[in-house]
Amino acid sequence: MKKRHVIGLGVIAIAIVIIMSSIGDASSYENFATALEMKQNGEDKAIHVVGKLKKDISGEVQGIEVREDKTSFTFLLVDTEGTEQKVFYNQPVPADFQRSEQVVVIGSYRDNEIFVADKILMKCPSKYQETTVTAGNL
Repeated sequence: MKKRHVIGLGVIAIAIVIIMSSIGDASSYENFATALEMKQNGEDKAIHVVGKLKKDISGEVQGIEVREDKTSFTFLLVDTEGTEQKVFYNQPVPADFQRSEQVVVIGSYRDNEIFVADKILMKCPSKYQETTVTAGNL
């Protein structure tokens, strides 16, 4: 075989190893019950939990507590199964956080009481929402 073919096969083999190792780190979307069960079984890997911020009847977000130095906060998240959980995030409150339609927290339980988010992803209301346009008569 030519030297180029051997190098090409080596590059392909390395790429396959990298792809396979990254697949093992991929997380699926779970709920808080599954995340707590994983913690109790000794698994500390980060998982994704999808939910919505807890809101009152008027639509105001409830349960957000910003620390005095504003470098971290806690909030209440309701997952897809309806479980309400207090979540801690060790970063400032993201812009438009309270306007988000859906929140994905990536993290794990550090104890049995609070879910610690390493990262927060938000789905905010789109400024490109479909609207009806009517044209006047000419």
